[in-house]
Amino acid sequence: MKMTLLAAFFLFAFAIVLQAQTSGSPTVAEAEAFMNKAEARLAELSVKVNQANWVHDNFITDDTEALAAAANDEITAVTSELVEQAKRFDGVKMPADLARKFLLLKLSLTAPGPKDPALRREMTEIAASLESDYGKGKYCDPSAKCLDITAIEKVMSDSRDPNQLKDVWVGWHAIGAPMRKKYSRFVDLSNQGARDLGFKDTGVLWRAGYDMPPQQFDAELDRLWEQVRPLYLSLYTFVRVRLSQKYGPQIVPPDRPIPAHLLGNPWAQAWGNVFPILGLPEHSSGYDLTDLLKAKNLDAHGMVKYGENFYKSLGFAPLPQTFWERSLFVKPADRDVVCHASAWDLDNKDDVRIKMCIQIRAEDFVTIHHELGHNFYQRAYKDQPLLFQNGANDGFHEAIGDTIALSITPEYLKQIGLLDQVPPPEADIPILLRQALDKVAFLPFGLLIDKWRWQVFSGEVKPENYNKAWWDLRLKYQGVVPPVERSEADFDPGAKYHVAGNVPYMRYFLADIYEFQFYRAMCREAGHKGPLNRCTFFGSKPAGTKLNKMLEMGQSKPWPEAMEALTGQREADATAIIEYFAPLKKWLDEQNKGMKLGW
Repeated sequence: MKMTLLAAFFLFAFAIVLQAQTSGSPTVAEAEAFMNKAEARLAELSVKVNQANWVHDNFITDDTEALAAAANDEITAVTSELVEQAKRFDGVKMPADLARKFLLLKLSLTAPGPKDPALRREMTEIAASLESDYGKGKYCDPSAKCLDITAIEKVMSDSRDPNQLKDVWVGWHAIGAPMRKKYSRFVDLSNQGARDLGFKDTGVLWRAGYDMPPQQFDAELDRLWEQVRPLYLSLYTFVRVRLSQKYGPQIVPPDRPIPAHLLGNPWAQAWGNVFPILGLPEHSSGYDLTDLLKAKNLDAHGMVKYGENFYKSLGFAPLPQTFWERSLFVKPADRDVVCHASAWDLDNKDDVRIKMCIQIRAEDFVTIHHELGHNFYQRAYKDQPLLFQNGANDGFHEAIGDTIALSITPEYLKQIGLLDQVPPPEADIPILLRQALDKVAFLPFGLLIDKWRWQVFSGEVKPENYNKAWWDLRLKYQGVVPPVERSEADFDPGAKYHVAGNVPYMRYFLADIYEFQFYRAMCREAGHKGPLNRCTFFGSKPAGTKLNKMLEMGQSKPWPEAMEALTGQREADATAIIEYFAPLKKWLDEQNKGMKLGW
């Protein structure tokens, strides 16, 4: 009996020592086993979350909001717990692929939840509530006619009455005020979750996802902005002069910032809708894409088919039948939906969809090509492990569809039967100007959204200064001002979906640079000769093969390697956008002689 007890004691002691050695000195094999289980668990949960969010965004009710909040809370909790467990493997020398998975796991939450379950649940409920506030937002005019964001965008696109534009602008921005207190609490809770993961705040966590230290990333953004800023100032100065001529110097002073409600868009983020009032001869570009689409009597389904056919022409497989059965193309008349265009991958395999409230117009034709870029990217990397199923960085994901959209040239429109004759070279200036009103005008807006949020997350901007800081940045980078005096009773950032929905925004700025870099590379691959802006690689299998090589990598390698696979370059380079718009820049500078540049 004594020998049995002694043996049991030694066995117990040996087990304790073995456990201590295992927990204190984990192996690569253990790390790999942990990661395999983590990816399997997250894959299962992501489908549940995607389905809940899809239903919520397409059927906005208190119940779907609660279901979405619960699903998001669960995956936030599981991810946070997995990140906590993964700390055990800190310091283990791993193969590069495995080490990258551990890093990406840590960076996978854009809204990291606090460890405390009650606080985490509070944060996910606030997040769902903010998205609902935005989705249900409306402006009711004096006649009690209520407009949702789709109708508001149309008014601000078409109206030339500055008073009506001001009223609609103010009415839409009023939806932000009720979000203010909730957003402040959301920031506090998200920051607490980021600190639990070892980051100073949520903004630092976001910036850590670009394969370089956050400070280096900040410097990279400033470098890119300085490359494109002269082009923006030339465009800005020309537009302000023409708006002043249209509305009068009392409304648009010729040497002051531009009022934000006069730029054809609720957020003054893209200015293409003011093209008709900039003084160029009517139909000077040789065609109006909206008119061409309407002349074909297209419906929303037909619009999307054009987008799919472009990708097919590059060698990509057709979209699955479920895409056509399950996507949302038209705004339902009987319920609230989040109309902001988005692309979805519900099962990390083949259940890809888009959600749009499509109108038969040029803007939506371009947006369809953009959103499908997400879907074809998702399908290209679907065989990668779960944590590599993403863009090389988030700017890549946004840039793919925009690269394709740059190929919506007159040459492309003729090839697909929308245009009978390609306009002569003298039409290039109006075509480039229309492009610049969307692409170049967007650059500072794309930059400032997250610059504001990073200041909010860091505490540099306090809740009592949210709106002032917002408009300070909009003036600094965009040169726009609100049409009426704003105060801290307002919360104008909340009138932008990506703030209410907690979607990081720097990806769009980066995409606006990357897309021209990708486009130039694909044009070269397609054998294009002549001005860059005249290129379409529609139908080029070599260009499609080169693109697919990059897309299939997903996030398995640092983004400079993915960039190199398509472009041969390992850094972002704005010279492509400068080259693309070079004829326009020369023309704008001639128009602006004697004018004050900037504001």
